[in-house]
Amino acid sequence: MTTEIRQAPMPSTELAEASTPLLVDATGFQNATDLLLNRLAEAPDHVAFDVRDAGAPVSGPWRPVSTREFAAQVRRLARGLIAAGIETGDSVGIMAATRYEWAVAEMACWFAGAVVVPIYDTSAAVQVRTIVADAAVRLGVAGSSEQADLLREALAEQAVGPLGVWTMDPAPGHDLDALAELGEAVSDELLEQRRTAADLDAVATIVYTSGTTAEPRGALITHRNFVLQVRNIAAAYTEVVKADGNTIIFLPLAHVLARGLQLVCLASGMRIAHLAEPKEVVPALAVLRPTFLVVVPRVLQKVQAAAAAAAASKHLGLVWTAAQNTAIAWGRFLEERQVVPDARPSPWLTARRRVFDRLFYSRLRGLLGGRIEYLLSGAASLDAELCRFFTGIGVPVVEGYGLTETTAPLTGNLPGSIRAGSVGVPMPGTTVRISPNGEVLARGVGVFAGYRNREANTDAFVDGFFRTGDLGELDAAGRLTLRGRSKDVIVTSGGKTVSPAAWEGSVEQNPLVAHAVLVGEGKPYLGGLILLDPESVNAWAQREGLAGAVKLSAPVDGGLVQVDDSRLVAAISRAVQAANAQLARSEQVRRFSLLIADLTEKGGMVTPTLKLKRAALLARVHDIVENLYRDPRSRR
Repeated sequence: MTTEIRQAPMPSTELAEASTPLLVDATGFQNATDLLLNRLAEAPDHVAFDVRDAGAPVSGPWRPVSTREFAAQVRRLARGLIAAGIETGDSVGIMAATRYEWAVAEMACWFAGAVVVPIYDTSAAVQVRTIVADAAVRLGVAGSSEQADLLREALAEQAVGPLGVWTMDPAPGHDLDALAELGEAVSDELLEQRRTAADLDAVATIVYTSGTTAEPRGALITHRNFVLQVRNIAAAYTEVVKADGNTIIFLPLAHVLARGLQLVCLASGMRIAHLAEPKEVVPALAVLRPTFLVVVPRVLQKVQAAAAAAAASKHLGLVWTAAQNTAIAWGRFLEERQVVPDARPSPWLTARRRVFDRLFYSRLRGLLGGRIEYLLSGAASLDAELCRFFTGIGVPVVEGYGLTETTAPLTGNLPGSIRAGSVGVPMPGTTVRISPNGEVLARGVGVFAGYRNREANTDAFVDGFFRTGDLGELDAAGRLTLRGRSKDVIVTSGGKTVSPAAWEGSVEQNPLVAHAVLVGEGKPYLGGLILLDPESVNAWAQREGLAGAVKLSAPVDGGLVQVDDSRLVAAISRAVQAANAQLARSEQVRRFSLLIADLTEKGGMVTPTLKLKRAALLARVHDIVENLYRDPRSRR
């Protein structure tokens, strides 16, 4: 894959750009349903999914489902949708946790000519009502009876006649089997007519950005977006996406990244298993033994921290530290070898890695199932040293970057060309541009058709490029490095402009920290809010012999409290000082407060993918922030 770097002439300025040409086009594709049909023609009996029956443990049994079986279930449900009254272009809302039936329902909607409207299974009633009304949803597919009730209440308020709500969980007369039975008289000819009614430029899905409430921002993603993204990602990542590989999807399928990943795997023959509960992932790894996983950085931090804790419990803390440093050094060497192919590691480094591989690395790979070839990290910034650590133990981490509006991946590192700290080069068919103020702009096959609310498009595009709202820079090889969100930039009373990302990212590398937030807008200096991770704090207290004296439990119902334990303050102070040491004095934090909060989505301070809602947090901690500036006894 070749990435082109150029200086693009623009009025009164020149802006750095990086572009990657398409690897494959959409010739022969009517819409996204052809991703399934092409695979069906190639390998009908290949196992496409591993499915666990309701109520079965993680250990199984897991039932293999072939591409042929999946396609038959899709067609049967699509007939039911048509018989229920769905017309071409109608919207169908899907509200369910991540599960196999989600995949069937989505593809069935497209076979019936419908538009898919995903709704997070944890959404509040007001969010469900808002999305259903804005997208003009006519029929609902729910996971559980509780989710079905929310959809029914929302559909009852629709001006157009609702066509009912059907559940994935068994419910006689109201579940997906009952819906499919309605369509037994629908002919093959009518089904094919509906399947081919949408062309590549038709809307395939309306995805509402995280945190939607009274002002919906539904992103219109087309069949062309999906087809070109899926085909080109598969072509660019042949070492990762392959027919003899498998993965576990545990991200919410309402998120476009999980759905895009599912389509890439389905079209390429990579078998998929679904898990709704993150706590089930680790025990499932030994059973399903995936070759590839998509994770968030926090998962990798927890794996590393758990390894350190296990070593410490066996009085091998110093040995583990040496092993960790060796893995990072090996990761650096592998990066160097990408630039200098004949580079060789020192004999001492080679020997140390061989020893630590037997002691630690092989066991870590075993905990991941023993077959992991690559991890993909997204949704938040990944610390460069953490990336090198996993690469050094033999599990390369491919960091990427994208948004709902770019149909997930916009840029990504490539196998054999991973640069820690970077989110990689543009995806095939994509151009990334950096504006004069440092904002990342995007144009390409994955960029959506715009928002459903046309007024929202006014400031969303400039010169044909989508404005991501993120700050970044391109290096000489066209790799993008992110520098934070433009709307999060802080301007102190002294006029100093500071991007919070560097300080926050550094502090968040401490396993005790769930989130770090820099504050100081209009203030004389910078302060910090540090949200603790109760699970990690309690494990730390156990190791330190403080289990009885330090014990945290997360508040519920959106609660948030300050933590004043001196031992925790001392532990976090070291992380703050380390972060400050990397920055100019004007960018350093002078005072901070420790907090513990309800960090579930229902708490209102994180998105369904667990990104912190900065504005929601700051609205609740106004007095705490003010105390950082008026109380001389506040945290330093």
